Amino acid sequence: MGNKRAVREFPLSSVILFVSIVLAVWSGLNAYVLWRISSVPFVAEHVPRWLLITAGVACWASFILGRFSSRLGLSSLSYVLDLVGANWVGILFLLFVCVLAVDIVTGFGFFLKPMAPKLRSWALLAGLLLSLIAFVQALRAPVIRDYEVRLHGLPADADGMVIAAVADTHVGTIPGKRWLAGRVAQVESLKPDIVLVLGDVVEGDSRLDRQRDLIPVLGRLSAPLGVWAVTGNHEHYAGMDAAVRLFEEAGFRVLRNEWCEVRPGLVLAGVDDGDGHGRNPERSRRVARALADRPAGVPTIFLTHRIVDLHEFENAGVGLCLSGHTHGGQIWPFGCVVGSMNPVVAGRRDSAGTVFIVSRGTGTWGPRMRLWRRGEILRIILRSSPAGPPPDPPAGPAPLPHAPGGV
Repeated sequence: MGNKRAVREFPLSSVILFVSIVLAVWSGLNAYVLWRISSVPFVAEHVPRWLLITAGVACWASFILGRFSSRLGLSSLSYVLDLVGANWVGILFLLFVCVLAVDIVTGFGFFLKPMAPKLRSWALLAGLLLSLIAFVQALRAPVIRDYEVRLHGLPADADGMVIAAVADTHVGTIPGKRWLAGRVAQVESLKPDIVLVLGDVVEGDSRLDRQRDLIPVLGRLSAPLGVWAVTGNHEHYAGMDAAVRLFEEAGFRVLRNEWCEVRPGLVLAGVDDGDGHGRNPERSRRVARALADRPAGVPTIFLTHRIVDLHEFENAGVGLCLSGHTHGGQIWPFGCVVGSMNPVVAGRRDSAGTVFIVSRGTGTWGPRMRLWRRGEILRIILRSSPAGPPPDPPAGPAPLPHAPGGV
């Protein structure tokens, strides 16, 4: 069902156009970096041109072939191709940024002609050094990021309640089951009252029928108030229904455009993520459906894989909104691009009575690299507010038809 929906939303012409653009950009980046590497005196003197071109083509093709082989279930080949191809994405990007900076300063060799080749050599070395730092950062265990949040109307007996939240593990070929087990152990060590999973648990190009060995590992997550999850865009890519079944078999309770009172005096709501970016009427309908008909005066924590518009939560009386998706940019300076597409890249923002916390992700997508910050697991301590109940949300249109509130 999920795959049929994806087909309807992506006409063949749009898919062909998107793939063509991606391939053109990917090919252009590879060609540019290969061209600049070949201009370095040491390389020109000691590396045969055929060897350089062969290595360049192999790196270019590995990422593309890795996407296909994982879908075909060729696990051994997929691991090798993903290891080379996905990491080459990160290395290539950092090499590109460093070399382009030198080319801009030197006018692509028209200025500072005697120094340009040497500066280009240093730029390539800087790119490789940054890549090494990024690999080390990504291989280190995620940090525990602590927050304390006051919720208006939270019962006094819920004061001190501990939430553990993970986002964007992207488990597939790499990272795999062993890495995931380490993250589960980290969550267990926090002794949370409730565990929240904010989407993109699985990699979008993974065959979920071949990922069933993840169920026992995910099933080790537990808490007195349960493990609750929402889907991310990569669950959509992998097949929404299959992903939800995997979560449910692991013992997760998946919030799909609905809410549930998880304990007296606290509502948890969540929305399915899709594959569309930006504001759209369908997303707004899902958010409205997830929040409709909640008990009056009960504080709400909202789970969404990504935040598109702060106002849709502020105006609905949400006390705390948790999300991921951005990875905090993952590799500098991608954060600048991510910041132009998301209202919050990472961390906390308080706005109009709602606390927004965006995780920079527990794992990595694509390259196993992070620059400059490690992944994170959120530990959020809830505090009851001494103030009165929250103000009523602004009047708006009547709620749309929605799924039943109870899960």
